[in-house]
Amino acid sequence: MDEHARHTLEARAPTWSPPLPDAPGFEHLVVETPGLRSHVATIGEGEPVVLLHGFPEHWWMWREVAPRLATAGFRAVCPDLRGTGWTEAVDPRIGPETYLDDLIALLDALALERSRFLAHDMGAIPAAQLAYRHPERVRSLVQLSVPPFFMGFSPKLAPGFRHMPRLLAHRPGRSLDWLYDEGHIAHPPSAATVAAHLAPASRPEVDGAVRRIFGGMAIPMSLRFARGEYRRQRLHPPTLVVFGRLDHPWDESLIRRLCRDADRYADDFGLAFVDDAAHFIVDDAPDAVAELALDHFGRTAEPSPRTE
Repeated sequence: MDEHARHTLEARAPTWSPPLPDAPGFEHLVVETPGLRSHVATIGEGEPVVLLHGFPEHWWMWREVAPRLATAGFRAVCPDLRGTGWTEAVDPRIGPETYLDDLIALLDALALERSRFLAHDMGAIPAAQLAYRHPERVRSLVQLSVPPFFMGFSPKLAPGFRHMPRLLAHRPGRSLDWLYDEGHIAHPPSAATVAAHLAPASRPEVDGAVRRIFGGMAIPMSLRFARGEYRRQRLHPPTLVVFGRLDHPWDESLIRRLCRDADRYADDFGLAFVDDAAHFIVDDAPDAVAELALDHFGRTAEPSPRTE
């Protein structure tokens, strides 16, 4: 790691605005890469796992999962992505591969040559892009609430994108609390929990990024998926895709049917479904998510060197 990166890792912000929600055991860093000052929460020591949050949340969504990983001997690295949380960007533009570029720069700054990844929703996009583009940097991937990129498209999946028009028309100052409805979460969170998830929206940079995230990245990537672009590529890192059984229209029978020929597109691929959980699967079932991730990481661990 170069001298600049060392200083970056040691940086601590004296104050955070708005205040960070409470999560015991986490350390909070500012990691500087070209054009970006990323807030990164970390916990634990050992092999790195990079946890990439979904929309409209941030690092705090991992507050129950990351400590489980740390207890199991991993170092959980939870960045706030561009346009979210407490990360600050010089350039507000967001394109289909902006998050991928940001992720690579962050991994380089943290000297993470090869990591495991646990990613939800919007965070699964750069994680999967990295797995395709730079498989040597992905030891294994657990992808939550987002179908594998190689999956065949069906018109039955269209309701899964029902939230996008409203987000594309988002007006600054309007709350995103409507996303926590019964169509997206099985166990409605308390008002205080929703407020903690949405607190960074008080920052104009975050509130103004909503339309850019969906217009610049989510929609273009959805079109690539629908056109089957990733069916012409191969997914090499071991990958587990997890859905909540109440996350409609990602119905288990439909998803399994659309992924029935996965071995044509992926080296090592699995599906899992969690009871009593919907799209916000980490909020609904953090213990199940942690257990599935640890099981996958253990199954895909590299063997210890043989001793004579």
